[in-house]
Formats: sequence, structure tokens, C-alpha cells
Amino acid sequence: MNDARESDLERSQARRLLKAWETPRGWRYWSAVNNSEVGLWYTLTAFAFFLFGGVLALVMRIQLAVPENDWLTHDQYNQIFTMHGSVMMFLFAVPILEAISIMLLPEMLGARDLPFPRLSAYGYWCFLIGGVFVCGSLFFDAAPRGGWFMYPPMTTQYQDGIGVDVWLLGLSFIEIASIAAAVELIVGVLKCRPPGMRLNLIPLYAWYILVVAVMILFAFPPLIAGDVLMELERAMDWPFFDVSRGGDPMLWQHLFWIFGHPEVYIVFLPSIALVAMMVPTFARTPMAGYGWIVLAAVGTGFLSFGLWVHHMFTTGIPGISIGIFSAASEAVAIPTGVQIFCFIATLLIGRVKRAVCLQFVLAGLATFIIGGLTGVMVAIAPFDYQAHDTYFIVGHLHYVLVGGTIFPIVAGFYYYYPFVTGKRLSERLGNLAFWLMLIGFNVAFFPMHLSGLIGMPRRVATYPSGMGLEIPNIISSIGAFVLGLGFVVLLWDVFRPKSKQPLVRRNVWDAGTLEWSGEVPDQPWGIRSIPIIQSRYPLWEQKNLLEGIDRGKFYLPDAEEGRRETLVTSAVDAELVHCLRVPGPSFLPFWAAVFTGGVFIFSTYHWWTAAGVCAVMSFCTIVTWLWTGTAEIPEKPTKSVGMGQSLPLYVSGPSAVGWWAMFITMLGDMTAFMSLVFGYFFYWTVHEEFPPAEWDGAEVYGPGTLWPMVGVALGIMAWCAVILARKSNRSDRSIAFYGAAIIGIVCSLLSALALFYGPYQNGMDPTQHVYTSSTAVLLLWTILHLVLGGVMLAYCIARRIAGRMDRQHDADLANVTLAWHFIALTTVITGATVALFPWVA
Repeated sequence: MNDARESDLERSQARRLLKAWETPRGWRYWSAVNNSEVGLWYTLTAFAFFLFGGVLALVMRIQLAVPENDWLTHDQYNQIFTMHGSVMMFLFAVPILEAISIMLLPEMLGARDLPFPRLSAYGYWCFLIGGVFVCGSLFFDAAPRGGWFMYPPMTTQYQDGIGVDVWLLGLSFIEIASIAAAVELIVGVLKCRPPGMRLNLIPLYAWYILVVAVMILFAFPPLIAGDVLMELERAMDWPFFDVSRGGDPMLWQHLFWIFGHPEVYIVFLPSIALVAMMVPTFARTPMAGYGWIVLAAVGTGFLSFGLWVHHMFTTGIPGISIGIFSAASEAVAIPTGVQIFCFIATLLIGRVKRAVCLQFVLAGLATFIIGGLTGVMVAIAPFDYQAHDTYFIVGHLHYVLVGGTIFPIVAGFYYYYPFVTGKRLSERLGNLAFWLMLIGFNVAFFPMHLSGLIGMPRRVATYPSGMGLEIPNIISSIGAFVLGLGFVVLLWDVFRPKSKQPLVRRNVWDAGTLEWSGEVPDQPWGIRSIPIIQSRYPLWEQKNLLEGIDRGKFYLPDAEEGRRETLVTSAVDAELVHCLRVPGPSFLPFWAAVFTGGVFIFSTYHWWTAAGVCAVMSFCTIVTWLWTGTAEIPEKPTKSVGMGQSLPLYVSGPSAVGWWAMFITMLGDMTAFMSLVFGYFFYWTVHEEFPPAEWDGAEVYGPGTLWPMVGVALGIMAWCAVILARKSNRSDRSIAFYGAAIIGIVCSLLSALALFYGPYQNGMDPTQHVYTSSTAVLLLWTILHLVLGGVMLAYCIARRIAGRMDRQHDADLANVTLAWHFIALTTVITGATVALFPWVA
């Protein structure tokens, strides 16, 4: 009788849980925010962009198959090779790995979902809209033509039309999605692990994703800062890269490659993360050298930020810099080698089971090693002088990216396809696709090394006959189509009808990690109950774990209040902290992305009124989203989460995931700001007189000292008022809170006004010289942040008036206070740079 009652209870709990996590149906399906749905959309969309980029590559190979070919015009070819590179790097390589992470990570960590599901949905819609906008430009003869690196002055002075603006604004919009995903993934890995899963027990995939997300946080903002500078030059004539007015195109190359080289590892490390999950499964043994792999991944991420100059060896930089960056470029081979040796060691000590997944893994490692060896060659400056901008680099780049990224991702497709659909892909078709891809790839790209050594430059629409380039190019073109045929076989295998194919058994690969604990077919709740984890491979080493999960014996087995909930744990030891209620389906992320996209798209065409309307609509939608979906005061202070444990339903400050998200976001924001400061001091280093007293016969006026320093003083007063407001709120002194918050708003607006008034009073012209433009952009950035800080304080006042914030429930104010620490720091750095540095320069 007791067993029957227990079974009834388990079924009732499961029904309520399923209802809470149910995926919307019909047209409301598109309001879903579950990681499983958003991750699937993200993956399919990124793969569609990959196919588009692949078709562009085949078009290029048709053009280059024979010499002096006029099938494409030079302008068409320039647009196509620019779009090929941009699509592959910005619309596939980074997004596909973020997409896979959004889909897999919660299940790997035993979490119901990532902490900000609506942020994931917003990121996806931004990605889709921005990607369609950028790709669509090709069909209207309006695509960018400056290569995926967009070097000025070619893109600022010698290209008309909107192609460059499409690239700058469209991809900046997409970069927002990448940073949003990075915030989500960092907080997810650090705060949403199951109890007991200490940092030394988390899956290697999570370690890699944590490293990569941090890299995105510091690598993408310099590119965004560069985009801001270039767009200001194109739209407002601020001369950041115009040599005739003191600008320097080299700044763009620095900012681009500070992003661009880590980008290679940003796409490489998550793919290796997939390898790190598959190798132990097919070797049937835990990964050898877990700690070494983690250290190597962290080391690779760290070193990748010190290599950007090896893309600029031929630009005339000093010999000492070439030596340092050449050595650093060689050094990155060490942590990379450690990871590969650990994979090989695991396969040697295990009992390897053959599968198509493993074939792609091994092919990827071998191909990547070849690309790595040619990378060591081009890291040596004398060789780089000879091979720079030749097809040797094209061959090297593709061996690295296809070997290190594409083959592991295809392996991941075969490995995780049953996880998503409950069906397996065909081993027979997989073998066919494997050999077509492996042979096609090598036939396509190995001859490019020879073309490059013969002297064929890259990014040319055609080449003359009689130089010995005919045979390597025709072989490359044939190989490219064989490679493409391999992907056609893969596509057929993925999308062929499988209604008559039986479902696979649970944990079809007999893997040891937690994502394979799901039922077949899987349920939208992610995991039936959240277990205590004591091992790196819990499905192998924790007895009766699956039975306990299925019967709801662990945490959060029920959804009594019908709410979506997951656990928040401490960052290091994964001790229970908080029961987090995550928001459910909503169209708000979709509309927020549509209006945000409108700002970027209409700005491309200089339709400022429409862009302004979209900005207002976007602001209102995001405020509505925050107002209704965050920092909700619960109906009770604590909740029983199972296993005799109760947890708070509301926390603020460092215990809250929102505080972590704000901290991480502001780190990215500060990185972008410091990139602008770097630009200011870069110009100081390249000019004998900076700031100049006069330029082109006219005096050069800066912002002066008085008003910028007044702005700094008012900004510090605003920051102090914010701190006072938080203390007053915690003491429940409402009048003091409102007074301090209003003083903070007034001081922040006055600070912004003072920073504007200084250059206005002195007659500073941002178009006159790069000194005035780089000063103006720092002031503009700071003014926008001060205004935003004032708006955030007004939001807190409104929350308290509406009864959505009080002395105990102050997460909004805690997050705003944290943001103000960064705003105050930004104001001080700007003031010191524009007002004080000219005195000592």
C-alpha cells in the first residue's frame, strides 16, 4: 500500500513538473525560452548560415578554377569572399558553439535551465535578424567588399555604398548576441551546478566553455570599440583612420587582431571541448590528465591574447616587438600539445569502440596538427614575410579551422543527434560522408600551400596563366566540390525521414556524464530531479543514480506552485544557496530584438527618425521585460526543495545570479571603454606633438580642464549618492532613499552636462584632428553611461513606489550600485585622460 501511495505521489509530482516546463504549442511555440528549444533554433540557424558560406566558397572555387576567368566581376568576387569570411567567422564559428552550449550545458550540469532563459532567446533573435540582414545585402549588390577584417583606409576612403556600414552595424548587432550568450554561459557554469559538483568535478566541456566565454567577454569589446570608431568616421567624419588629419589605420589593425586572434581559439576550444566529451566515451575510461587539460585550456586562452601582433609582422613594427610576439606565438603550441597528448593517452589506455564520431575526432586532430605546424612556420617572422597574404595562409587557416572546429562539430552532430531527437544517424552514410569530407578537404586545401609558395596572392578574383598556378587551382576546385558533396550526404542523413526508425535506448553511447541521464524521448524539464554529484563521470561511478533521478528522490522533484525553478549553488564548492525561479515563455525577447535590430538596420541607411523610434520601442520593451520578469518578490521567503532542505526564494548581492550577470556585463563594457582609451594613448605614441597646438593652420581646442573636472566631481557625488541610497533602503528609511536617489540622478545628469559643456564652450571640433575626435568619443561614451546610470536610479525609485522593492528585496538596487562602481570609474578615467593628461603629455 505504501509503495502504491509513493508511486501516486511520484506521478503527481511529475505531472506538475511537466506542466510547469511544458513547451508552448501552435503559434506560441515561438515564445519558448527553454534552453532546449532556443539551443535547437540557434544550432539550425547557425548551420544554415554555414551552408550559405559554403556555397559562396564553391562559387569562389569555380571562379579560380582556371586562369583569367571572367565568370565573376572583380566587384562580385570581392563581395563574395568578404561575405564568405564574415559568415563563417561571425555567423557560424562562434554562434554554433554558443548554440550547442545553450542546448547541452544545463543537462551536463544537472540544471533545469540556464539562469536567464529570456536572455538566451533575445540573443538568438538578435543573431537571426542580424544574420539575415548581413547575408541579404549580397542579393542587392550592397554587400561589404573589404574582407572580413575591413582594413581602413580601403573601407573608409575608397569604398562607397553601404556595404561597410552593413558589416559594421550588422555584425555589431550580432556581437551583442555573442556577449549575451557569454554572460549566460559564465553564470550558468559558475552558479547553476548541482550540489556537490565542485569545480574539480565539472565536465571538461563546462571548463572549456567557461574559458571561452571569458575570452569572448574580453575579445569582442575591442572589436565593438573599433566598429564605433569606424562608423563615426564614416557617418560623422571623425578622422580616426584618416592620416591627413592625424589618424592612423594601424589602430584598427590592433583593435581588430586583439579580437581576431583570440577568435581563432574561441572557435577552437569549444570544439576541443566536444572532443573531450567523446574521447572518454569511446575509450570507455575517464579522461587521462583532467587537471592538465584544464590548465592547458586556461593557458591557451590566456596566451591567445598575446599573439595578435603576429598578424602584423609586415606592417613595420619594431624588431623587439616582432621577437616577443614571435616567441609567444610559438609558446601557444605547448598547452595545445598537452591537450592533444591527453586525448591520445586516453585512447591508448582505454578499450576503444569504433564509431563515425571517433573517425571525425581523429581526422580533426590530425588535420589540426598539420595546420598547427604551418602555424609555427608563419609565426617565424622571416618566413611570414614571404608567405604573408599568399594562398599559403589560406591553406594554413583552413587546416586549423576545419581540423580544429568543423570536423569535431560534425563528430558532435553524430554524437549528440540521439540526445536531441532520440534517433541515430546512419553509420553507413556517416562513413561515406567522412571519406568524402576528409579526401575532399585535403585535395582542396593542401595545394593552396603550393599556390602560395609559388606566389599566388589571396583575395584576387583571377590570376594570369603561365605561372604554374593552373594545376594547383583546378585540383583545389575539384576538392572543394568533393568536400561539399560530403556535406550533402550529412545533410541528407540529418533531414531524411526517420518516422519508421525506432528510438534509441537511453544513454545510447554508454557515456558517463550527466547529459545522458535524460529519458528517451526527453522531457522539457531537463532533469526529473537534481542529484548530488560526487564524481566526474556520475553515470559510471554513482550507483542507482538514474533510478533516484527518475523517482524524484533528489532536489526539486515537484513544481507545487506551477513555477519553473532550478538550483543556484556556490561558485567553487557547489553548496546550495538559492532556489531560482526562471521566467517562462514570452514574446518580449523577440520584440526587444526586433526593435534593437531596427536601430542598427535603419542607422545603416541613415534613417535617423525610424532608428530613434526603434530605440524608444526597444527601451520600453526591455524595461517591461525587466519589470515583469526579474527580482520578483515571492509569496513566501523559503521553499522546501526536497531531501529535507529549504532554500530562500529571493537573494540579492553576490548571492544572486543577476548580480553576477551585471558584474560580467560591466567587465565587458569596461573592456570596450579601455579599448577607446587605448586608442587615445596609441595616437599619443605615434605623434611627436599630442595634443597638437594647431593643425592645418588652425588652432586645435580641447575640452579644457575646468568643466571635465567639474563633471568628474559631480559623477563622484552621484556615485556616493547611490551608495547612500542603498544604505538608506536597507535601513528602511524611505525618505532618505528617495532623497539620495534623486540627488544621484541630478548629479549624474549635471555631470553629463559638464562633460558636454567643456568642449562645447571651447569650440572643440571632433572633425578637425584625431586628438579632438578621440577626446570626443571618450566624453560621448561617458556621457551615455552617466545618463544610463540616472535612468537605472529612476527605475529603482519606481520599483520601490510600486512595492516591488523594499529593504529585504533590494536586488535591483544592489545591481544598480554595482553598475555605478564601474560608471564612476569610467568617469574618473575619462576626466583624467582628457583634462589632466594633456598637461603632462
